[in-house]
Amino acid sequence: MSDDLNTLAPYYRGWDSYQKLLVEMVAPRTDEELAVRAAEGLRPAWMIAAHIVAARVWWFHSVLGEGDADLEAMRTWDDDDQPPRQAAELEMGLEKSWRLIHEVLARWRPADLAAEFPRRGHDGTVTRQWVIWHVIEHDLHHGGELSLTLGMHGLLVPEL
Repeated sequence: MSDDLNTLAPYYRGWDSYQKLLVEMVAPRTDEELAVRAAEGLRPAWMIAAHIVAARVWWFHSVLGEGDADLEAMRTWDDDDQPPRQAAELEMGLEKSWRLIHEVLARWRPADLAAEFPRRGHDGTVTRQWVIWHVIEHDLHHGGELSLTLGMHGLLVPEL
């Protein structure tokens, strides 16, 4: 336990619980349920979940350079030309992208938060701290969007 306190893991507890709720929201869904939208022109539920996965992979793998090369394919899951993803694939993407985050939080130490990385596709840099916070708020925002989208169609969702 004392070694755990030298890493970032204890400071981000709770995110793992949110991850489990995201999986619970997606895993039992049929293709028809994942195709629902809050309104015409908005993303279907499957695309919202895919967007959560793609953003995690973009920031932690593509920008920070963490994880294996096999993650790269998930970076484009939310592109407009992507096929609809089924529940099992979305569950796998959420789990695999979460494992990446969990592993770095268990390895990084507070001093590692200040490390800077080029913000690919933009001017300037980002720190690990900025990326962690950005992905947390992104998960929360789009998890809420996913919950609302499914819930407004009468589908039961876990309380986020």
